[in-house]
Amino acid sequence: MATVLIALAAFVGYIVAYYTYGRWLARKIFSLNTETATPSHALADGKDFVATKPAVLFGHHFTSIAGTGPIVGPAIAVFWGWLPALLWVVFGSILIGAVHDFGSLVVSMRYRGHSIGDISGLLISRRTRLLFLTILFFTLTIIIAVFGLVIATIFSIYPESVLSVWTAMPLAVIVG
Repeated sequence: MATVLIALAAFVGYIVAYYTYGRWLARKIFSLNTETATPSHALADGKDFVATKPAVLFGHHFTSIAGTGPIVGPAIAVFWGWLPALLWVVFGSILIGAVHDFGSLVVSMRYRGHSIGDISGLLISRRTRLLFLTILFFTLTIIIAVFGLVIATIFSIYPESVLSVWTAMPLAVIVG
């Protein structure tokens, strides 16, 4: 019963954050306009720019925001307990992950769907673009390596933790 209440509280937290913090970010920080056409509509080509259903888009963006949270969250719980893990997953998603991904999407949308590396080249210089893409490559490589190390360490010390990951994978496939 306590698990259901915790899940409901987290869900309510996400809803409240969406309607308060998300709207504040949209209005005050990013100055979004609902009339602006997205690149998937303005540049529709049936290949790279394809408008999709909101449910599919939500699934993609949710998994991007959640990122390693569903995997690293249980790993954190094994070491420090469920409260730090819950705080990491819920508040980390709201205050860090969602803001970062929302901002990245807005910037990309304003620059015709380009990546952050390409945008840095457009705004600063070609050299900056190359440097930025190189830094991104190495940073992402390090993140993936640390992620693998954390999970491998958890699995070797606590073999029972594999169950949570094996449960999450089919759920991810079902949800999309």
